[in-house]
Amino acid sequence: MLWPFSLAGTAPTWVVVLLGFVDLAIRVLALGIIPGNRRPTTAMAWLLGIFFIPFVGIVLFLLFGNFQLSSRRRAQQQLVNERVRAGITSLSDVESDYPGPEWVKSAAELNRTLGSLPMVDGNTVDLIPGYPDSILEMTKAVRKAKKFVNAEFYIMSSDHVTNDLLTALEEAAERGVEVRLLFDHIGTLRIKGYKKLLKRLKAGKIQWKRMLPLLPIHGQWRRPDLRNHRKIMVVDGEIAFTGSQNLIEPSYNNPRHRKAGREWVELMACLRGPIVTTLNVVFATDWLSETDDSLEHQLQLPSDPHPGGITAQVVPSGPGFITENNLRLFNTLIYSAQHRISICSPYFVPDDSLLYAITTAAQRGVDVELFVSEKGDQFLVHHAQRSYYEALLEAGVRIYLYKAPFVLHAKHFTIDDEVAVLGSSNMDMRSFSLNLEVSVMLLGEDIVNKMRAVEDTYRDISHELKLADWVKRPLAARYVDNVARLTATVQ
Repeated sequence: MLWPFSLAGTAPTWVVVLLGFVDLAIRVLALGIIPGNRRPTTAMAWLLGIFFIPFVGIVLFLLFGNFQLSSRRRAQQQLVNERVRAGITSLSDVESDYPGPEWVKSAAELNRTLGSLPMVDGNTVDLIPGYPDSILEMTKAVRKAKKFVNAEFYIMSSDHVTNDLLTALEEAAERGVEVRLLFDHIGTLRIKGYKKLLKRLKAGKIQWKRMLPLLPIHGQWRRPDLRNHRKIMVVDGEIAFTGSQNLIEPSYNNPRHRKAGREWVELMACLRGPIVTTLNVVFATDWLSETDDSLEHQLQLPSDPHPGGITAQVVPSGPGFITENNLRLFNTLIYSAQHRISICSPYFVPDDSLLYAITTAAQRGVDVELFVSEKGDQFLVHHAQRSYYEALLEAGVRIYLYKAPFVLHAKHFTIDDEVAVLGSSNMDMRSFSLNLEVSVMLLGEDIVNKMRAVEDTYRDISHELKLADWVKRPLAARYVDNVARLTATVQ
């Protein structure tokens, strides 16, 4: 029933008729506009909302329906892509001649096509699984900085764990080092101590900006749930850090988490070699987007362009691109696997393509294991994730639940003895479509073995979920999982 006709008897006939035509026009237009470039399930959800609650549905669609960044930011991203292709010329000297299998080279070409960044040889990669250890290593690097420090993190906090690092950044800026700092506006705003952080930053010489700010009075507005989820630090163009960890103490300044003993478990990497330059390209892109200030003069090779033997490639992704770069890479690698896949993802809510890739791999005889938290920190996401366990287990995927109350927040996976991928990206539709993410593809048996050693520690303190036990869970739990699954479609 068209809602305007409920006004019959209380409004002039012409008003009722006019509103009826408007209502019908909105529905007809929605049928032809909303499905464009959206998954059918997403489009159907929006259409149902608009048909049943027109005004509310339209308002929500206007707020959340567009998952792309502004045309200005997309144009900037395209411009950076073109500049990288045309030449950050120094990188052309270190482009890879990796001798691995053809499917690895194919994945690298995919990454180059989508994200513009080349695969480069001659890197060193040290994995840092300890939460305070990574903060310490970053602090040491900043204290040695001579030219610049570029850092961007989804969440930042001034607390007892990050204080030394923030002090090192402040001291570096005082002695003339160019220190640039980016943090996600909404991601950091919701953390206790946000005003304290701003006060500290305003008092020093660090150049800082909010990423994707929502400040309507300053004309800064976009879909409210878009986030820059990247974690990158580059020091002097010589050393870089990236991975899953935010700059905050491991209970996220939350008394409830501390009381429960809940801490986040992370994995960061310290990198040297030409891969540092490509990570700096990603930072420079984000800095340009927030400040209109180009950092192209920083995008030179490190003084030692071949410190190690690991081949690597940076893969940026997010709503600044027209493609889902991380999802395409993940699917490509999973379909290429011949023997073993190990996945660690704190928020595992796959779209159909990724679910099919993983279950197909298990069904064709690949050993597939998935590490997730026994108890998640986000109710809806955790229960949506649980709704996929039965299909995974039936396909032959082994699921390991990391012991509560810890939150396994590390984000990485390994394919055979050839490829390891780590970074900021979860395996969920938010990370594929709404978040700006950064991943690093690392090649070779040595780095895979290092990653597998980390995965072994997860397995040792996890318990394996068995299909026979899982199907016996209470009906109420199954109901909640299935309802939460409806929230998985985010575009």
